[in-house]
Amino acid sequence: MLIVLQTGSGLFVDFDRHLTSSARLSIVAALVNNDRLSFTELKARTGLADGNLHIQTKKLEEHGYLIKTKAPRGGRSVTFFHLSTEGLGAFELHIRKLQRILDARVTLPMPVSRVEYQDASRVW
Repeated sequence: MLIVLQTGSGLFVDFDRHLTSSARLSIVAALVNNDRLSFTELKARTGLADGNLHIQTKKLEEHGYLIKTKAPRGGRSVTFFHLSTEGLGAFELHIRKLQRILDARVTLPMPVSRVEYQDASRVW
């Protein structure tokens, strides 16, 4: 399923719904410049709670954007994530679509800046 956005310039952009969630986008963005990250490292970089991170990584993995591996460390198993080729491609396409919106905006007249009126009589 794609999410379609019409900008003020009439530009239609279809977004991959798997990357429109801020949580999933932050996960993919954290992994773009890293070979792999552990669950703990990913949690620290995204600021997501354990449960939310688990759910969002599972959704990305089910869609083929993430690859999850486990490795033994000190008698315990550590979960690692890295982007699949498909996940990296989807992220790059998402960024290109955002850039198209910005590029279209540049050709439009720039909005006139507003002067904010401040009422000095306010007590709060």
